[in-house]
Amino acid sequence: MNLTLRRAALGLMALSSALFPLTAAAAETNAGILSAFTVVGVLLALLLGSALLTRVWVGIVNVSLLDVEPIASIERRHPYLPSLRVIVMAVAATLFLGYLSLKTVMTVAPFEGPGGGQRMLIVFSAFIFLSLLVVLRWPRAKEYLFACTLGTVIGIILIGFQRALLSSALQSDPFLMALGVVGVVLAWRFLFGPWAPHIKATVLGTFLFWVGLHLLWSEAPTERTAHLLAILVALIPAVIWCLLFLKYHVERLTLVFLMFFAGMLSTAPILFYDALVRNGIELQFFLFRIVPENFSRSSSAFVTGNIASAAGVRATLLTSLVSFLIVGLIEETSKFWVLKKSGTPFFRCINDVMELGIIVAIGFAFAENVINPTYFVGFIQEYLMDAAQPDWGAFLGNVVGRAVLTNMVHILSTGVFGYFFGLALFAGPYLEDAHNRGKVSLVAFLIGMVLQVPEKVVFRRQMILTGLFAAVVLHGLFNFMVSLPDLLPGNPRTLGALFAQPTDSWLHWVSLILVPSLFYVVGGFWLLSLLFFQGENRKVRGQLILTDTFVTPSMG
Repeated sequence: MNLTLRRAALGLMALSSALFPLTAAAAETNAGILSAFTVVGVLLALLLGSALLTRVWVGIVNVSLLDVEPIASIERRHPYLPSLRVIVMAVAATLFLGYLSLKTVMTVAPFEGPGGGQRMLIVFSAFIFLSLLVVLRWPRAKEYLFACTLGTVIGIILIGFQRALLSSALQSDPFLMALGVVGVVLAWRFLFGPWAPHIKATVLGTFLFWVGLHLLWSEAPTERTAHLLAILVALIPAVIWCLLFLKYHVERLTLVFLMFFAGMLSTAPILFYDALVRNGIELQFFLFRIVPENFSRSSSAFVTGNIASAAGVRATLLTSLVSFLIVGLIEETSKFWVLKKSGTPFFRCINDVMELGIIVAIGFAFAENVINPTYFVGFIQEYLMDAAQPDWGAFLGNVVGRAVLTNMVHILSTGVFGYFFGLALFAGPYLEDAHNRGKVSLVAFLIGMVLQVPEKVVFRRQMILTGLFAAVVLHGLFNFMVSLPDLLPGNPRTLGALFAQPTDSWLHWVSLILVPSLFYVVGGFWLLSLLFFQGENRKVRGQLILTDTFVTPSMG
């Protein structure tokens, strides 16, 4: 009987949920938004009344079974509907989703434009129907249903804000601008909530699905084809890199997916800032405004304003170096943030932090290769789609060069940062082991002694700052060295041209790109392998304790 009641309640919820998109579509085609909210209000009132009556009926049934069924058996069945507060909160959340659907969903591809309401009706009705079937068959699937729903809602909110930000109404209204920024920050933090790895990975994967669908749906057919091919091409080296570095340390598959998706999302800050600069968007607030500035322009102003002697080629080189360091700072900070938010509860040793940090870097490189129109998408259009004859040699050369060299830059910089982050996370046991061996961290010891701060606290801050500095320098220095031939007079491409050697010199056979290639690929592999195989980094130190627990001793 309890199973029948559960199915009846689910059926009632399914009917009401299925009628909701139908109401939205009817509102679009017939009576308008006001009548849609009227019908939705009536349906929600019926849902609330039905839930209350069903709850009373379940109580009556349980009381009638007290004489024939033990209370423990009834308790094990959990034969209760949610409390009144939970039901009211669900109704309020449904009203919010209704408003969000009517105001925002219709601006998100593929629901925008003519027939968007009908498409929304079909998609959400099918989603609700299939979800209920799956939950009835596999009860644990409700966790994934929650994750998919949350990822969809956050995707709609952030995509809607991105569309609204480019409109004149939001730019001229400081109240809406501030409200939108607060909403984006809250939605972004919800993406990295305190859930199990498989729930987090599903939330991020669902969010990325809607973002990708929105971007692809908005493109022309040829651009969409190029993007789909770029995704397939970029996925091959990403999988190879993941398999290669997962050989050092076995990780759960859910954690690998979680970190890869988190790495893809870590491109959002730099892409968002770039979109603001390209579209000339100014963030208007009540007492101030923020005007995003081009990195090259701001770096040039910094160099000319603070280094008066810099001029000509020297000024150009310094400007480029500062600009690349700023980009490296933003990207490495973003990767560190998602690594910390997504993986901190699951780290057991320093190698865990390094390895999962590398997976984050691979996800970042994958998203960068796919999203940037001058990378894999540009290679496909230039050498395969737009060319009279497909130039497979040039295409494969550019793809392999970027897949190997630039991916390794992200892997090396974030892997090194992950090493220092691991030292910071396990500062207590690491320092204890070092003290037992007669070693001491001189900087942390001296600063802690002067400031009267525990050595462990100082050591953590020192490791985070050291890792960030190393990652930014490695990242920015590579971009600078790769761009150096285009910045120098005459655009030298070889060492012979750089040092003005005779034409018969062997230095003309050595490309300038070879220097960073050897340093980052060969040297990076050597450095990461050295760190992975160190005994202190492989030592499992247990699960991190994120909160302090106090135990009261017994008096007995």
